[in-house]
Amino acid sequence: MRSLKQLIKAFALYTMINKKTGIALVFCGLALISGCSSLVQVPALYETPQVISPDDAADDPAIWLNSAVPAQSLILGTDKQSGVYSYNLQGETVGYTELGKINNIDTRSIDTYTYIVASNRTQQSVDLWRFADSAMAEAAAKGDFSLPAKRFMQGQSEIDIYGACMGLDKRLGLLAFVTEDEGPRVEVWKTTADGLKLLHTFDNGGESEGCVYDDENHTLLISEEEVNGVLRAYPVTEALDFSNPVIIDSREGNIGGDPEGVTLYKTSATEGYIILSSQGDSKFNLYSRTAPYAYLGSFEVAEVGTVDGVSITDGIAAINYPLNEDFPRGLLVVQDNDNISKKKRKPKRQNFKLISFADVIDALQLK
Repeated sequence: MRSLKQLIKAFALYTMINKKTGIALVFCGLALISGCSSLVQVPALYETPQVISPDDAADDPAIWLNSAVPAQSLILGTDKQSGVYSYNLQGETVGYTELGKINNIDTRSIDTYTYIVASNRTQQSVDLWRFADSAMAEAAAKGDFSLPAKRFMQGQSEIDIYGACMGLDKRLGLLAFVTEDEGPRVEVWKTTADGLKLLHTFDNGGESEGCVYDDENHTLLISEEEVNGVLRAYPVTEALDFSNPVIIDSREGNIGGDPEGVTLYKTSATEGYIILSSQGDSKFNLYSRTAPYAYLGSFEVAEVGTVDGVSITDGIAAINYPLNEDFPRGLLVVQDNDNISKKKRKPKRQNFKLISFADVIDALQLK
């Protein structure tokens, strides 16, 4: 049950929005109205324009931190039928490149360079871009950044490619993990001076897409969708032994339908939260970042003001850095499948929603 403090805060938030928009209040926190969700609810502050492609298109976001000017950080978002968008922290489009069927995307920064990896289902390849941080910062300041068609590196996958994520492991280097469409295999790639090198392939039990690498804890977190519906944690050894995964959660526990996008919110070098899209019931689960991976609660993104709620989410991304007044404790970006307002009931093409992680922390009473 939500605390009195939470209910008062939620009521104040909805009252404030009601005064600005004239929208009638529905105070679900009291759980007195039929059809109201009993889940903790948080609002999205901004949303991106709908993607260009119809039907199932928007998929996976990634966040680039502009360490020089955090308020000018960028969000990358895939349209898995056509290419990659770039957005600012108000959700406005600042770039788009038609690149083919780019499914998932991730990023890491090393020294003064940023690396971006993506799964390319048109060419069945692992695509890698590299940018000087100063060049990205200059483009962000101008409100004009797009991924170029020319890749820095490209590796030909041996599987029917699907999801992807990136890791920076001090022992192993810059890694990319790529999952198989309608299959259980996961490829492990490494960035070398000679290009992308396939190091290893292992079995995750069934079709998987969402993944994230915990650089500091040397752990791969990966969602297995179709067969068992589980979120697994793989301790990654230097020998690349993936034979001893830990099951964090499953459909028998707190996951509804398929587990999809998964990301990290760090509170220290090794502590923090795992965030998972529980796609079947349109909620987001939080777990402790380290074993035994305790379940900490769930929330949903509700419709507030002019930004509609979120449903059936695929990819998600989070960052813990204070970016601006809207995101003082970081940012969570989530894909929205339906992108439809309860008030207007007019369906639109899919998009991404931007959530202040401070609201998540307050709603779930986290540290």
